[in-house]
Amino acid sequence: MNAAANTDSTTEIAAIMDRLGRDAAAAAAVLALASTATKNRALSQIAVSLRARKAELLAANARDMEAARAKGLSGAMLDRLALDAGRIEAMAQGVEAIAALADPIGATIAQWTRPNGLDIARVRVPLGVIGIIYESRPNVTCDAGSLCLKSGNAAILRGGSESSHSSRAIHACLVDGLSAAGLPAASIQLVPTTDRAAVGYLLSSMTDYIDVVVPRGGKSLVARVQQEARVPVIGHLEGVCHVYVDREADLAMARAIVTNAKLRRTGVCGSAETLLVDAACAATHLAPVVKDLLDAGCEVRGDATVQKVDARVKPSVEQDWYTEYLDAIIAARVVDGVDAAIEHIGKYGSAHTESIITANAVTAQRFLDRVDSAIVLHNASTQFADGGEFGMGAEIGISTDRFHARGPVGVEQLTSYKYVVRGTGQIRP
Repeated sequence: MNAAANTDSTTEIAAIMDRLGRDAAAAAAVLALASTATKNRALSQIAVSLRARKAELLAANARDMEAARAKGLSGAMLDRLALDAGRIEAMAQGVEAIAALADPIGATIAQWTRPNGLDIARVRVPLGVIGIIYESRPNVTCDAGSLCLKSGNAAILRGGSESSHSSRAIHACLVDGLSAAGLPAASIQLVPTTDRAAVGYLLSSMTDYIDVVVPRGGKSLVARVQQEARVPVIGHLEGVCHVYVDREADLAMARAIVTNAKLRRTGVCGSAETLLVDAACAATHLAPVVKDLLDAGCEVRGDATVQKVDARVKPSVEQDWYTEYLDAIIAARVVDGVDAAIEHIGKYGSAHTESIITANAVTAQRFLDRVDSAIVLHNASTQFADGGEFGMGAEIGISTDRFHARGPVGVEQLTSYKYVVRGTGQIRP
């Protein structure tokens, strides 16, 4: 009986997902040729709908939050899940910012003429159908759907079960926009089941429909996607982000940046997880920076030198340097200058986002040149690791890959290109 039930479930999942795939492929063909005005009309209406349906969104999110609290989710996870009026307005403004971006589709990236007279152009085109798998943050439903729409791609979205009510309510706003612009509703689809088997099927059995998969979530989700996917993956690995306070850092600046980088929002991937302080300024800079964090309610796990500056510091262990806490916890250690900081980041980091605080431009440039992460900053908080802050309107995630897309994945990163060659009758000798 159980075997039969499992077979029925597997068959049902396959039917659901294949239907999504067929509809997405058909919609992608329409979107690839849609005018900029049509796509922007849809995006503008999405923003209108988000504001008009605010009460519905908040009610749906309240259901998710109630269930999440009952499951005992951490404060950081609850923060990632929560919607309020401000976050809904931020979503609407993000969609409007995407509408205001230049349309990448059809843009000529490069063009040249060969000696034989052939005119060759490299032109941006959509990727096609993008499968996006993400966890608790419901705003990803809006960001991902809107970015795919602007870049001419159809999207199949699979959000986390903990945000299912919120995601469905947001998806309804996306469909409102598509309908208002006369675009297929299947341009942005939400997987209608929370069954984990749907993720496995999307990754392994939809190569006829899906062109690329983008995971956005924790290390286990990304690892699963990279292991099981049978189509290309734009990876979003965990954010083990670092702030290095150099010997020539302005103390007031260092205190402000470190506190912001860690505590502005602890549940985002750009939150700093490790603090590195130059031994040459530890006597003046370490205690004030650490005290600020502790006084603000942040747990500090430090090496022997860090522990000496405040009794509240807990001893660090080796695993702390590898850990993305996504919570009010930070690991801290003293290092012997910028090269030691670079070495630490290279060993323990996840190639996401790193910041140096220093008044020395030469030291800063050394750090920026030698740290091989998707985003490197000088005298700025790691919390700026965000597509919206980069002027991209929004992002699907921060890619830590080195191929195709790296850093914030926005509209341009969701495109490929083709070569358009125009001749006047040339034949090859």
